[in-house]
Amino acid sequence: MKLDVDVLRYLSKDDFRVLTAVEMGMRNHELVPTELIDRIASLKYGGTYKILKNLLKHKLLHHDSSKYDGFRLTYLGYDFLAIKTMVNRGVFTSVGRQIGVGKESDIFEVANEDGLVMAMKLHRLGRTSFRAVKAKRDYLRHRSSYNWLYLSRLAALKEFAFMKALENHGFPVPSAVDCNRHCVIMSLVQGYPLVQVKQLQNPEIVFETIINIVVRLAEHGLIHCDFNEFNIMIDDDEKVTMIDFPQMVSVSHRNAEMYFDRDVECIIKFFRKRFNMSFSQRTDDSEDSDADADESDRPSFFVIARTAGFLDKELAASGFTGKDQHDIEKFIEGGDDTDATVDNEGAEDEGVSNLNQTNIEGIDSLTLPEEGEQIPKFNEKVKLEESNNGNKAGQNNEEGTHDDSDKEEDDEAVNDENPDLTRSLNKQRRRAIAAARRGQKKTSSSRNSYKDKGSKSNQNSKIQRQLSNW
Repeated sequence: MKLDVDVLRYLSKDDFRVLTAVEMGMRNHELVPTELIDRIASLKYGGTYKILKNLLKHKLLHHDSSKYDGFRLTYLGYDFLAIKTMVNRGVFTSVGRQIGVGKESDIFEVANEDGLVMAMKLHRLGRTSFRAVKAKRDYLRHRSSYNWLYLSRLAALKEFAFMKALENHGFPVPSAVDCNRHCVIMSLVQGYPLVQVKQLQNPEIVFETIINIVVRLAEHGLIHCDFNEFNIMIDDDEKVTMIDFPQMVSVSHRNAEMYFDRDVECIIKFFRKRFNMSFSQRTDDSEDSDADADESDRPSFFVIARTAGFLDKELAASGFTGKDQHDIEKFIEGGDDTDATVDNEGAEDEGVSNLNQTNIEGIDSLTLPEEGEQIPKFNEKVKLEESNNGNKAGQNNEEGTHDDSDKEEDDEAVNDENPDLTRSLNKQRRRAIAAARRGQKKTSSSRNSYKDKGSKSNQNSKIQRQLSNW
């Protein structure tokens, strides 16, 4: 969608208020209902429906009534919200021509009040040329639901953070100015993409400079992952500048070696094809590559030592985990990794053994005793009374209640030392006996419903037999 900033001249404060209301509603709605937009906007004199119609005419919103009457922001409406915010901040005052188009973004020229020309990058994830964002990028991390505007915002924030950190560490990158939503403002690089360059005065020096950038990134804990002739700018003095950073990952990533080798291979392949440079053949054996690292033109991922810094930790790059942070802290403190590993393993084994011992001790008990206490055992008199109660199933409920009280008195007499524990055990036992009796009465009545219903003697005999077995 073409960015026509002339429409901004004809949009009022109420228009931007309604646009912001739609943006707020899209946090938890795929399509924001019209009533919700009206409540969020809270225009003083009303007219929300008229403004929605005007925004729809300029293609700042998309209307859908398949499920219900609702609206959502388009990329053009999201562009206008970001540009309006930047203008209010005083970052720039005018928007110029489009200078770049990529599969994930559009780049425009902007200028501030002093006439300084800068670059404005608008991320536009979700184009038909690049829809496999969820598989090739980790912007979502643990999230399952998303929309393209939210992904574009995450990509812009990530690129701004990488650009700012790399600039502070002396890397040849554009100077980051500001960021809002999916818009990133940076300094304009005076040069050309390397893919457009047909001839170089010193191709060997340029190649060495580019490879050194890849190695320096790895020493700081980062891998570019898209380091090719399209993301390298070079000026008339053959000064190299690196661009495009949202896809950068940590050297601790599980595919870090593959990404590093791919970046190096892209540069070697381009210089061999464009400038007829010769390079040594790649060897797949890691041992040979380590031995010939100094003599070969290809840097080895295993030889590079991360001694310059830990930018992946500072920026939470993809592939950097909590385990890596723990190792870094050990490295900084100067502790012995082997001793810590042995101590951790011993502590884990001791914890597992204590846990197993606790489970074994508490198998026969409903409540674990405290220190110095013993689990009371039921005496034989209680067991005999339980069997007698099974034989006296035909007696009334009062006798049954009397027997239960006798058992409680016997248990309390035996366990005077632990009255609380005894009461809890007796209470749980009474509940179990009552539940078992209720279940037996229900099952006996259901099973014998089709048999002699009028014969009470048959029912009583069966109940007594089941209680005696129980």
